[in-house]
Amino acid sequence: MIPVTVLTGFLGAGKTTLLKRILREPHAGRIAVIENELGEESIDSEILVQERAESIVEMANGCVCCTVRGDLIRVLGELAERRAAGGVRFDRVIIETTGVAAPGPVAQTFLAADGGAGVGRHYRLDAVITLVDAKHADAQLDAFPEAQEQVGFADRILVSKADLVDAPRLAALRERLAEMNPRAPITEVHFGAVPIEHLLDIGGFRPDALPVPAPGVMAHRRQSARDEVSAFVFRAARPFDASRLEAFLGAMVEVYGSDLLRYKGVLHLAGNPDRVLFQGVGTVMSGSLGRAWTAGEPRTSVLVFIGRRLPQDLFIEGLEQCLEPQ
Repeated sequence: MIPVTVLTGFLGAGKTTLLKRILREPHAGRIAVIENELGEESIDSEILVQERAESIVEMANGCVCCTVRGDLIRVLGELAERRAAGGVRFDRVIIETTGVAAPGPVAQTFLAADGGAGVGRHYRLDAVITLVDAKHADAQLDAFPEAQEQVGFADRILVSKADLVDAPRLAALRERLAEMNPRAPITEVHFGAVPIEHLLDIGGFRPDALPVPAPGVMAHRRQSARDEVSAFVFRAARPFDASRLEAFLGAMVEVYGSDLLRYKGVLHLAGNPDRVLFQGVGTVMSGSLGRAWTAGEPRTSVLVFIGRRLPQDLFIEGLEQCLEPQ
């Protein structure tokens, strides 16, 4: 399975600068880059061997670059076919989205049950990396829902241009980002300089990858008056009734799926000796068995929801009703 990293962030946040840095740094294997044709700057000028005369070309360092001129699934399928035939060589894929797009549809391409035209047979989604421009972030987050969604989807948040703002403003931005997405570690990055291991092979879409706030953090967070996107965490020591929980989550995804960005959990189900892991993007949800609970280990369920103006009290009340009686 070829790992895929989605690189997103609003216009001018530094996605192309970071991408160029990645392509020049020592890294494991060759990278295929898929650029959105609306990107504000092409990576061609300094890296490509030749003028772009076709949709897929080889770079000077052996990596591959193509532009999405049509459907993403078609482009991924074409890359996989050419790789299998020996026409191109690559070990991972980085998709750079346009600055005014949310990464949700891209993520759903990989999480859909059928994988979409064979995508699921060749690729696995590793993580969403979001760049945030410290100087312009507040204005962008206030004005553009897409900028908020990019933060909400992130497995890692990289703050660029931090040197252009003072310390109190930077601290306030970090607090705002953490309120919107408590799952994603926040790192400052200067002109794309970030260790490669912070970007690749993160495993953000592994069901068991569940970084959440410390236990002392309250069960759900106060919704900021200016942000549509926010997160809340639900924890429970009592086991869930599997049938009630499945019905409840299915109903909530059906009603609020368009506003759910990322959600995942580690579940303790009554009568099940193993963890049950689930995650979803929008209306696409999947689950699997995790490792067995060990003797003496606290069997605690943890669920994280990130979305737009979600009815947190309704979610929490419903989840509590799905727990086994005390």
